[in-house]
Amino acid sequence: MIEIENLSKSFTLHNQGGAVIPVMQGATLSVAPGECVALTGDSGAGKSTLMRMIYGNYLAASGRILVGGTDVARAEPREILDLRRHTLGYVSQFLRVVPRVPTRDVVAEPLLAIGTPRDVARARAEELLIRLNIPETLWSLSPTTFSGGEQQRVNIARGFAHAYPALLLDEPTASLDATNRETVLCLIEEAKARGAAIIGIFHDAPARDRVADREIDVSRFTPGRAA
Repeated sequence: MIEIENLSKSFTLHNQGGAVIPVMQGATLSVAPGECVALTGDSGAGKSTLMRMIYGNYLAASGRILVGGTDVARAEPREILDLRRHTLGYVSQFLRVVPRVPTRDVVAEPLLAIGTPRDVARARAEELLIRLNIPETLWSLSPTTFSGGEQQRVNIARGFAHAYPALLLDEPTASLDATNRETVLCLIEEAKARGAAIIGIFHDAPARDRVADREIDVSRFTPGRAA
């Protein structure tokens, strides 16, 4: 489902005379349907950079990133938007939403974007908000007013609303209490059971051990670092 071949990335420091800093070279990995692969490595090894390249936020210098047959490294913007709408979900650490949109609609939006009837989309959103312990009294309010923990749970609910065939998870259990952490791990296991291919960053080692089928130390792809 996800195939990465000989991927490389560098950053150009325009405020430092155009110096080019290589940050990744020769990255190669694959993730099968129903499999969860955890990215590991020290801070600065390139875990988040790799995740952002897969999602299309960073442009790769060379190589291929195949997600469901679409090469993200070469895709047009409209193709990447379509991929994100139908195929590739991303649960980041931060909630970014349009202000004043009710929480229920924030969570339902990925389903509404693919044409799901509003009542069905809202029912799924409510199911997830209940599971993640967001009180019903908050559903009609904008999540921009919520606490950090509540925003994180809304972000998780939104990421799992649509049954994406591929998922990127960036620290999905960070800072959660035991009850909500368990719910998130169950959501990941349910996604795997339906055949989603998942790449995740988990600093929570017990969570990683529970849901990840394999670990890949991205240090092996970082120029000048030993894996």
